[in-house]
Amino acid sequence: MLSQVRYGVACPLANRYNWCVADDPANAVAGGSEGAIPVEDERLLEAARRVLADAGWEGLTVEAVAESAGLSRVTAWRLGASREALVATLLSELDRDYRAAMWPVLVADGNARDRLDAAVEALFDVVDAHLPLLLASDTIFHRASSSRASFNEPFIRLFRDGIVDRSLLGAGDDPEESADFVFNALCWPYVHLRGRHGWTAERARRRFHDLIAHGLLSPAPSRSSA
Repeated sequence: MLSQVRYGVACPLANRYNWCVADDPANAVAGGSEGAIPVEDERLLEAARRVLADAGWEGLTVEAVAESAGLSRVTAWRLGASREALVATLLSELDRDYRAAMWPVLVADGNARDRLDAAVEALFDVVDAHLPLLLASDTIFHRASSSRASFNEPFIRLFRDGIVDRSLLGAGDDPEESADFVFNALCWPYVHLRGRHGWTAERARRRFHDLIAHGLLSPAPSRSSA
């Protein structure tokens, strides 16, 4: 699991980015589970991840999770393990870890192109930490962001910065479209290669960074050619 952060800290650049790791993502849950109480028992959460890895989204039942955790169904229920609560907790963890990983990238020094490489690494770190959940459905990020800012937002901010510092895109390009394309062109193929084809993280990351460097992104035009 990625390192956690304490919510409630000041975000000096919050007005600039409108996206801050100090925002409590407790409400970032699947549709219909906004009132679910988070599951705190780590045995149940680890079991839920195993069930997702073995049986997918439809196989995530309280019975299956209790059995995987070595608990009775009654005990699981007493510990708050409804399917709704398990899903809400896993999605909240995904949202929290994504924000924690991306915030340092957004406030780091350097041009947008260099920070984009760091953002891609942060994205891959989050994917690896939540791989069973992401393998279960390609709608997971949509579920997790159903009541929060888009998961594309950090990439949108980087592409907007890249227009300003001329390290990414040209003045007439669309940061939102570019962010949507880059996020989805990298996230889901990485999930598939890691989870379905058994690629190592090092192998997959190397190939994706090669793709970024040599074809996925075109350099912004120089001032002399503008």
